[in-house]
Amino acid sequence: HFSPLDRRPFLYPIIGPSGKSLTRMGHPRDPVGHSHHNSVWIAHHDVDGISFWGDTGKGRIVQKKIRYEDADDEALLEAENAWDDDTGKTLLKEIRTLRFRPHGNGQWLLVIDLVFTAEKPVALGKTSFGPVAVRMAKTIGVHDGGGTIRNSTGGVNEKEVFWKPAKWVDYSGPMPQGATEGITLMDHPSNPGHPNPYHVRDDGWMGACCTFAEPRVIDKDKPLSLRYGMWVHGGLPTTEVIHAQFEEFATVKGLK
Repeated sequence: HFSPLDRRPFLYPIIGPSGKSLTRMGHPRDPVGHSHHNSVWIAHHDVDGISFWGDTGKGRIVQKKIRYEDADDEALLEAENAWDDDTGKTLLKEIRTLRFRPHGNGQWLLVIDLVFTAEKPVALGKTSFGPVAVRMAKTIGVHDGGGTIRNSTGGVNEKEVFWKPAKWVDYSGPMPQGATEGITLMDHPSNPGHPNPYHVRDDGWMGACCTFAEPRVIDKDKPLSLRYGMWVHGGLPTTEVIHAQFEEFATVKGLK
């Protein structure tokens, strides 16, 4: 989704095997203060000191072009985005490629490729906010629902996974009609700093970090390429099943 009124593009709904969305629009307890929590979105809290994260920052991500491809084994969306300050000056250009791959029984894999370029040095500041963010459905949250968070190192729920490096984080829980479903967010091995920390809360939010430990500079001859995966699944898969899914994601061909 993107319109002239939006601060940034976002994906909604994220349909699970039951036919309902596993994500929601806005924080269930603070819809005004967290109005930027729009299902699945890409943003960053500090781009040369400008926030593209919340709805009150000076930054805005503007969609310039978009194209689609459909096939039986994959659907593709490619967007060209400009990361502009409040004067309309473009700090970063971004090519965002989203590939949707069915996995049977209503399950599917989303591969997110992000390529950032700049005409002069631009710093992504040290922060745990960005680039990939997911706001889970209320029923899946640990606090407001009956959900569970797990990561690749064996951590469970916010106390054990918050700001901890991991290959993947899984957020699963009950859906209104009784089914258990979830999303596994995966950090690709090619990403700088892998395995990176995740920003995950019991309130139903999870994010993958790329500048938790240090800033990253993008320059004319130094683009930044990042890849993330989202596995939308039914049930509460074992860690072995999730790890096998991660290994498959890590070897996906035909992207970068």
